[in-house]
Amino acid sequence: MRRTGFLFDRRFLLHETGPYHPETPERLDAIYKGIEEGGLFDKLTVIQACRADDAWIESVHDKKYIDRFRDTCVAGRKVLDYPDNQMCGDTYDIAYLAVGGILKTIDKVMDGTLDNAFCAVRPPGHHAEIDTAMGFCYFNNVAIAARYLQQQWQIGRVGIVDFDVHHGNGTQHIFEKDASVFYYSIHQHPSFAYPGTGREFETGSGKGHGFTKNSPALPGHSDSDYQSLIEADLLPAFENFVPEMILLSTGFDAHEDDDMSDINLSTEWYSWMMEKMIELADKYSNGRLISVLEGGYCLERLPELARNHVTILLQD
Repeated sequence: MRRTGFLFDRRFLLHETGPYHPETPERLDAIYKGIEEGGLFDKLTVIQACRADDAWIESVHDKKYIDRFRDTCVAGRKVLDYPDNQMCGDTYDIAYLAVGGILKTIDKVMDGTLDNAFCAVRPPGHHAEIDTAMGFCYFNNVAIAARYLQQQWQIGRVGIVDFDVHHGNGTQHIFEKDASVFYYSIHQHPSFAYPGTGREFETGSGKGHGFTKNSPALPGHSDSDYQSLIEADLLPAFENFVPEMILLSTGFDAHEDDDMSDINLSTEWYSWMMEKMIELADKYSNGRLISVLEGGYCLERLPELARNHVTILLQD
């Protein structure tokens, strides 16, 4: 059995998004329920969050944006930049906790205490741009994690795999000129889904040309389509890139029961995907892999998906 960490902190539930918003605190309750009912807590190392140092947030985000985010919360305003970014007075502090918890988790994986981990955090992060909040996201958790791995742990090549049903525009833009981070995303085609980015011809620029790979999927696509794209696009890309560490932007919102997309993935596909990710981690990064929660909004399905996700992380 692998030594698997589970980042969970009930303070993440203090980020309130208001009525009828899909990114609710109940998402984490559902994930916790699934892991508890699966009897997995005795096998996991549970990690509590801590506040991130400013320097790590500023390694990705513009200082003026960070200050504006703080001031918006302090003033009691409920929206930052776009109407879908609903928040409360605690959101700024909780976003700092989410990042800090992920960095703490990285330390435990990199020092050999853990083999891998699942970070069940809120707010999510992959839509957050350098100076703009987007798509329920304020700080780009995975992007900051990649910079932390490089600067704190001297990891030369970081591979990011994003299988949220929406393209991670923020993550792509942050690294599009960087040859030390390979960003791969599989998502619903941008002609039919938020945020309208992530086409096949978006492959990075300058020194980063060729280090971004997008696999857009048309509405109605299901398991076999996604498997074919992963095998045709991701596997050879990582064969060439050889990541020293793998980060996952884990979204469960491409599931057939999730109303946030028109992609029809089964529960079994998510298990297949995680088994592939474990194989890649064993092949390239000494088994080191950190999964960070992004989307996934079907509260009835999240317990099962989270339980399976963690079970596969634990398997030797």
